[in-house]
Amino acid sequence: MKTARTVVVGITGGIAAYKAVNIVRAFVLNGDSVHVVATTAALRFIGKPTLEAISRHPVYSELYEGVAEVRHVAIGQSADLIVVAPATANTIAKLAAGLADDLLGNTILASTAPLVIAPAMHTEMWSNPATVANVQILRERGIVVVGPGVGRLTGKDIGAGRMEEPDTIVAVALSVLDGTYVEKPAQDLAGRRVLISAGGTREPLDPVRFLGNRSSGKQGVALAEAARDRGASVTLVAANLEVAEPTGVSLTRVGSALELNQAMREAAGEADVIIMAAAVADYRPHSVREGKIKKQDVGDTLSLELVKNPDILAGLAQHRTPGQVIVGFAAETEADADRLLALGRDKIERKGCDFLVVNRVGWTQGFATDGNTILMLDHLGVIVQEASGSKISVANCILDVIA
Repeated sequence: MKTARTVVVGITGGIAAYKAVNIVRAFVLNGDSVHVVATTAALRFIGKPTLEAISRHPVYSELYEGVAEVRHVAIGQSADLIVVAPATANTIAKLAAGLADDLLGNTILASTAPLVIAPAMHTEMWSNPATVANVQILRERGIVVVGPGVGRLTGKDIGAGRMEEPDTIVAVALSVLDGTYVEKPAQDLAGRRVLISAGGTREPLDPVRFLGNRSSGKQGVALAEAARDRGASVTLVAANLEVAEPTGVSLTRVGSALELNQAMREAAGEADVIIMAAAVADYRPHSVREGKIKKQDVGDTLSLELVKNPDILAGLAQHRTPGQVIVGFAAETEADADRLLALGRDKIERKGCDFLVVNRVGWTQGFATDGNTILMLDHLGVIVQEASGSKISVANCILDVIA
């Protein structure tokens, strides 16, 4: 006979609280022993009698009830799994800070059980830098975040922040409980068209030689793969990649800055999001030799006349379509953190993009490495994201802000 496992369902004060009834019911039908811990705000959306009838157990909400049995600790200690649905922005912030000013907070802190949360809030709250940072903290602690989805919210609003459907939440929670959970990216870019540039441009001197840079394209490719996995339709404009080309994306290969500019301008009109991750040469040779430049013909010194390449990022920002989000990259060698930030703020003001990803590069960091460290600025120069780690994890941190 199957042994009943103890599942604690935490319900917080969002309009999606009514969906928690179906979550509780699903666990009960699965043969689990379900105990509901509701916040005071949650009980303004849904009543105790309903939850008690479905869960077949009393519903607890007050921190100072059951003091003699040390209930604020006992519930968490007995749990095999805790699911918080909906998890409001306020609840997520308290979880990230480790606050325990109500029964649910105490229950979670007193438990060693796996924790699954299903965020639910308005799009602006979900994309707020504070929420983005708090969710990242929880994920780093091993907390499983389900959703949110994209759809109709309260009133006439539509966007990211809708709580995932109960069946999805329960399926993920049970896989966590069974040890079979495999994290899948949220489909928060589903239906979006994302245009990304990657790699480094090469400006030919002759048929053999070129002026270039050390960018391998790893970060741009990681962005393309992460956006694809989050449901986006991705177009990648690749300049001389030194890594494997990603699958499942539309690929355009280019060589020089002029070719990159043309490809980006041609694809930009259909894009919802543009990410300029490629390292673009600022200058190109004024003229390109038809034959190989030979030492015996030139002598001991060679002088090159260079002309400025078009500013691709600024041009895309200037000719953007309504609602389009444009993200630029700034690779800098500045070692001082304050001066690096100042360079980023100056650049985003000049370029006119919505976000700028600033990363420090050097002989052994940034280019052609597996890891990256970035800070991300909004159009006002405010830091909205900081991340360090593998390039795929950094890509997802960047996309968290964009999504």
